[in-house]
Amino acid sequence: MKYHPSPRGSNPRGMSLLELTVVILVLLSLVAVLFIGSRAWKRSGDRAGCVLSQRNIQMATRSYQNLYGYNYGGRPYAENGTQDIARHLYEKGYIERRLFDLATGVTTCPSGGTYSCTTPDIFPLSGQLFIQCSLSDSEGHIPQVYTDW
Repeated sequence: MKYHPSPRGSNPRGMSLLELTVVILVLLSLVAVLFIGSRAWKRSGDRAGCVLSQRNIQMATRSYQNLYGYNYGGRPYAENGTQDIARHLYEKGYIERRLFDLATGVTTCPSGGTYSCTTPDIFPLSGQLFIQCSLSDSEGHIPQVYTDW
């Protein structure tokens, strides 16, 4: 008996068009999942940076308030011609220039929101934030718990 291999033997040397299409679809699906995941990761990182900035300014405000004996809802003494709390914090070294720019609205949060301080010359009441991000309602740029700050 003679062996006559067929043109498409049992050991083909390559991939069929169907196999190639399946491999390409799987790779494209993985790339799509990667892009979606990285976008969500970036948004959550931006949110965390925004909340951290609010926390740092809040903690500096409370430290300054406690150290100099100011009451909640009180005003600081005028120093260098201003009662602006953020300016006092920056000039006395409680916050760095980046946080001062955030508190005064010069720069934006990592997601592009703006910070606002309704009363820049009054210490916030207990359980209230000194500054708030404009994205606090839409993208959750507000700390979940901040009453102990």
